Order: sequence, then C-alpha cells, then structure tokens
Amino acid sequence: MSDMDIQAFLSCHAIELVRHEHAAVFTVAESELISPALPGIKTKNLFLRDKKGHNHFLVTVPADLAIDLLELGDTLGAGRLSFASPERLLNHLGVSPGSVSVLGLLNDPTHKVQCVIEQTLWEAQAIQAHPLINTATMVVPHHELERFLAATGHVPRVITLALCTAQQAAA
Repeated sequence: MSDMDIQAFLSCHAIELVRHEHAAVFTVAESELISPALPGIKTKNLFLRDKKGHNHFLVTVPADLAIDLLELGDTLGAGRLSFASPERLLNHLGVSPGSVSVLGLLNDPTHKVQCVIEQTLWEAQAIQAHPLINTATMVVPHHELERFLAATGHVPRVITLALCTAQQAAA
C-alpha cells in the first residue's frame, strides 16, 4: 500500500495521527538535522531476519538506542539475526530503506513479520513513525498505536533491552 492507502486505512479505522511533512530522510542522524521537533519519542526501526530467512522481525526502538544483534537474537529466541535485504523489505512491508516504521505492518496482512517494540516506546505517550514514505513523520499516540496494531492483526512483542545509547556504545 502507498502513502495514500495508509491515509485511507487510518480514516476507515478512525485512527487519528498528526502528520508533519519534511525533506526526505534516510537515517536517524538525518532526521535529527531535517525533521521538525515533534512530540513523542523518535524511533529507529530495524527489519531483520533469522539465519535461515524464515522469520522476519520489525524491531522498533528509541532512536538513540544502540542495538546488539546477538543479544537481540537471544532475547527473541531467534538465534543469529541480520538485516533483511531491501528486496525482502519491499516484499514484506512494501517500503524501501529509510521509510521503515511500525506503520509498514499495514502491508503485512498475512502476519509474516513479527512486531517487536522496546518497552520504553510501548510505555511512551506517543512515538514518531514514517507513513510508508520518508518525507513525512506522524505522531502516534499510544492508544492509537494499539488501535493500529489491532486493526492490522499484529500483536506486539514488547521487550526490554539494555539502555545503551549509540553515543555510549561508541565511547
């Protein structure tokens, strides 16, 4: 589905998100420079696969959280994880790199992608997410996130990860 389709889906399900347009961003670092200051927690979204490529995960964490893929694989009981290819991303979530967000689950009607959300985000009043494109960001209040996931049929797996920012990990 496209950006227009997500608008129709949200409207059909009476899910109210506030949309903010901006220049295209491809990384969290770019979004820090270009995107306007918005309510909610900025997110980082990882589209991952297990070693055999049978299981796929959309992992949503705070933007400044450093992720250890070995630890994450152990936490999920999935073994070794790696980033899925852009082709798999397009096939499973209908988006290209730079546009990945929890809203991409709209394009997974067969539930082949497991939704994983870090505890801090799950408890937040609101998060930020791209609406299938990287030229806009939507503020997603928690109650609307729950409604969106229910409407897509995805049950989030909420996990706790060691809170180590990317800056701390680099030190």
